[in-house]
Amino acid sequence: MTFKKAFSILAIVAIVVSCATNPFTGKKTMAFVSNDQLFPSSFAQYNQVLSESKVITGTKDAEMITRVGQRIAVAAERWLNANGHQGYLDDYKWEYKLIESEQVNAWCMPGGKIAFYTGILPIAQNETGVAAIMGHEVAHALANHGQQRMSSGMLQQLGGIGVAVATGNESPEKQQLWMQAYGLASNVGGMLPFSRAHETEADKIGLYLMAIAGYNPDEAAELWKRMKANSGGQAPPEFLSTHPSNDSRIKNLQSLSPKAKAEAKKFDVTSFRPIN
Repeated sequence: MTFKKAFSILAIVAIVVSCATNPFTGKKTMAFVSNDQLFPSSFAQYNQVLSESKVITGTKDAEMITRVGQRIAVAAERWLNANGHQGYLDDYKWEYKLIESEQVNAWCMPGGKIAFYTGILPIAQNETGVAAIMGHEVAHALANHGQQRMSSGMLQQLGGIGVAVATGNESPEKQQLWMQAYGLASNVGGMLPFSRAHETEADKIGLYLMAIAGYNPDEAAELWKRMKANSGGQAPPEFLSTHPSNDSRIKNLQSLSPKAKAEAKKFDVTSFRPIN
């Protein structure tokens, strides 16, 4: 057996055996790194960020971040339990922190570690806007998007090795050209669409979660209108971006909102205080 053939077989085996199931879509996803490995690393990185940041506590905004986060976490557990995924969140260690920073940013690390930056609050405008952001970020964690990004990066590196092996008899100049072509093709044709798909999926899941948590999902599209205004129209073409365009996102959220409301009706939301 040649090295090239052995390499191809090993790559296929790695992809087949290293899969997980996305509970929200039922689709198989890449999982070269298990959550048992990923979560401890995520928790350590989160603690490091907090140690290097000014964490705000005891304010109305900080209390709101915690309140919204808890409601979204409860909504996620309700949906997962109702759809046959009891215990899915057992290893999650939810934490919700507000960090003083001008960055317009928020994120949720694998395992439920959430950070909001004060710079995004004026765009959120209200608690429902915060819930739209929170739902989206939590959705990334629940759908194991971090795990999939790491796995796809490993796969991309594996492909690069394959190109290097396949062009081993070429001149250094031709090898470099092949590697550059592979890098461009794998990014524009693979990694970027993969990332955009994650964002669209997180938009949908997040919309459902905020609705189940008792928030009005119509606000999500309004939030992204404010995000668009804040960006000043400065964005690369969608096919060169890790995110869908603002206009695509707004249109998608508007079309999904009635479905999110219908999904929320399956759950008892009376335990949550309705917020518009």
